Amino acid sequence: MASIIAPAVVAALVSSCGAGPCANAPAAASAHNAPAPARGGVKDGGVQMVKVDGKFKVWTKRVGSGPVSVLTLHGGPGCSHDYFECFEDFLPPHGVQIVFYDQLGSGRSDRPDDKSLWTMGRFVEEVEQVRAALGLEDFYLLGHSWGGYLAIEYALKYQRHLRGLVLSNTSASQRSVEDYGNELLARDASPEAVAKIHELEARGVHEGREYDAVFPGDAMDKHLCGLPHPWPEPMVYACYGAGHNAQLSETMAGAHRSFLDGNLRDWNRWNDLHGIAVPTLTMGGKNDFYSPADAERMAASIPGAHAVVLQKGGHMAMYDDQDAYFAALLGFLDATEAAHARRQ
Repeated sequence: MASIIAPAVVAALVSSCGAGPCANAPAAASAHNAPAPARGGVKDGGVQMVKVDGKFKVWTKRVGSGPVSVLTLHGGPGCSHDYFECFEDFLPPHGVQIVFYDQLGSGRSDRPDDKSLWTMGRFVEEVEQVRAALGLEDFYLLGHSWGGYLAIEYALKYQRHLRGLVLSNTSASQRSVEDYGNELLARDASPEAVAKIHELEARGVHEGREYDAVFPGDAMDKHLCGLPHPWPEPMVYACYGAGHNAQLSETMAGAHRSFLDGNLRDWNRWNDLHGIAVPTLTMGGKNDFYSPADAERMAASIPGAHAVVLQKGGHMAMYDDQDAYFAALLGFLDATEAAHARRQ
């Protein structure tokens, strides 16, 4: 299908939200994470196009100011940053600067028609090029869904630049996601429908009238987002609208819904997570189509990491369990900033 912290720790995270170093951070941005100066004195709302691979441009945008910066890595692969726009209502008022970014091939960034570009290794180097161009140091990296895979890979190679890491509604292997997705499919569809879905997909059929007649789309919706329709526009645009790139998505994740056939099919970092040494928060949704148990397993594998399972959350928990999502996120930022200040 193509992401339990102890009650005392949850209480500590939530109680610190709104009262910690992020909330009380000075308005001026730090030297490392300051917005780029406006070109020619013309303000552009914090948008900056960054050249990557020497020839392509990717879109970035800073929102807010302050010494704490969070770079976001969106899902897909092939979606766009837009569904993160709800972060604007929570992070900048808390003294946290957000850096949105559309990965190459997605959203407002260049969309080269070249399937050879869509590899994990190239995307990791793209993130590093974006970081360097924006002058980000000692920053937080937040990856959601596929962006969580990318954040894990970046942290394993470039964590010297990170203050902290947030892995939201994601996993450490694509196989884990497929297995759990098929478990949910078996819960939501009859055995006959599941058998028909597998038969059709084995023949290369993954859309159309015959497929839609047996695939339990409405039942599976709740695993993406538990809100009633219509869903929030930024989420719909990013996942299904002009922000989405089907070629990129199908090359990396595959076109089918119940088995893997993209180039991420063998991606697995469970045995390498112990190499991440920065403060880490993992977040899962109880109703997500990524297993919430994977959030706990990732936290148990990363030294000193904490996990939060959002009890009302689906894959888009920043929308359908919004208060709990941002309480946990801001609490983590506050706690990490406080610990950093104590070490200075």
